[in-house]
Amino acid sequence: MIVPILLFLVSLFGTVVSMSSAVWSDMILIAGPCTVASVFILYSETRKWVASRSEPAGRLIVIDGSNVMYWRDGTPRIECVQEVVDHLKKQGFDLGVMFDANAGYLFSGRYRDDRAMSRLLKLPLENVMVVPKGMPADPYILNAARDMGAVILTNDRFRDWAVEFPEIHKPGHLIKGEYRQGRLWFDFATEGGVGVAA
Repeated sequence: MIVPILLFLVSLFGTVVSMSSAVWSDMILIAGPCTVASVFILYSETRKWVASRSEPAGRLIVIDGSNVMYWRDGTPRIECVQEVVDHLKKQGFDLGVMFDANAGYLFSGRYRDDRAMSRLLKLPLENVMVVPKGMPADPYILNAARDMGAVILTNDRFRDWAVEFPEIHKPGHLIKGEYRQGRLWFDFATEGGVGVAA
């Protein structure tokens, strides 16, 4: 932001000087167009800066992987989670994905740990978690979202956890998604718009 401001001020100063003195009047041929160009540059950079400062808090998403893998036709498919992850990464979201311990059995017939799931999703190991056997993923998902200030992508309403996690009732905290006519659809309406995958 400093360079566009300096460019504008210097070119504006040159324009003022060239208009106030006959000796410097020829300088308007350079200073005038530079002032106009610097206004456009300053406007563009200011818009980018304002947009970056006002980016919504919902840029962090915890994905309920065990829920998302059923989205296409009710059959557990890791491909659904892969497609969601790919789409949201392209949109600039920071992601974490959590699965129930039995997720690997459901789509591949065998147990898949954090490392295996992170490879399948092409995410860093620290962004993927398969919860311990015998434990529900829900409290892990809800605690992770709370700790990070993230929203949750799921069609689960977490009704059994509403007392402990009242933020689930806050509009935009739980983001729904599904396939509509073969395309991904997310309910980001409460976050400022609806996202649709290509």
